[in-house]
Amino acid sequence: MFDKVTIVDCRGHLLGRLASTVAKELLSGQRVVCVRAEDLIVTGSLYRNKLKYGEFLIKKTNTNPKRGPFHFRGPARMLHKAIRGMIPHKTSRGAAAMERLKCFEGVPAPYDKMKRMVIPQALKVTRLRVGRKFCVLGKLSSEVGWKHAGAVQMLEEKRKARDKAFADESRKAAAAASKARTAALGKIGAAAATLQAHGFA
Repeated sequence: MFDKVTIVDCRGHLLGRLASTVAKELLSGQRVVCVRAEDLIVTGSLYRNKLKYGEFLIKKTNTNPKRGPFHFRGPARMLHKAIRGMIPHKTSRGAAAMERLKCFEGVPAPYDKMKRMVIPQALKVTRLRVGRKFCVLGKLSSEVGWKHAGAVQMLEEKRKARDKAFADESRKAAAAASKARTAALGKIGAAAATLQAHGFA
């Protein structure tokens, strides 16, 4: 609560439970950034969810379809709309809450260098019974018209390679510092023993 900004890694979370928790935080005044929305989990099989979304896609304003409803295909926009549905977004309080929300596919800069959090009560492993059917939101989005899954996957592979290289360098630097510290303590220990032998405490 009330950090400067909270980055939520959506991978492995259930869509509805994540949306309800984030909506509550937004209304409390917290700024929230949701990344990797394409890895969200939707309960039910892919076939069932495609049928449900297909029924939504045919809904339109009869007199002027440009007035909506608008059918978002991207996972980040789907998550944004799910959260908006749990917030009174037409009031000033709700509009201010929605301005504190950002949703992204992948992990763009500068959030790739910041600590990412999870929401334990919204994770699939803690909430979905073993054996129940589920699908990944990115796959569902691709089936209903999202065309950027390949680009997001490519950028995510590059980011993971950068993160691995950084982690390897950090590990090497930590090992070198530990080795130097051990060597220094050994030298200090030998000098202390010599001083003590000559009567210096």
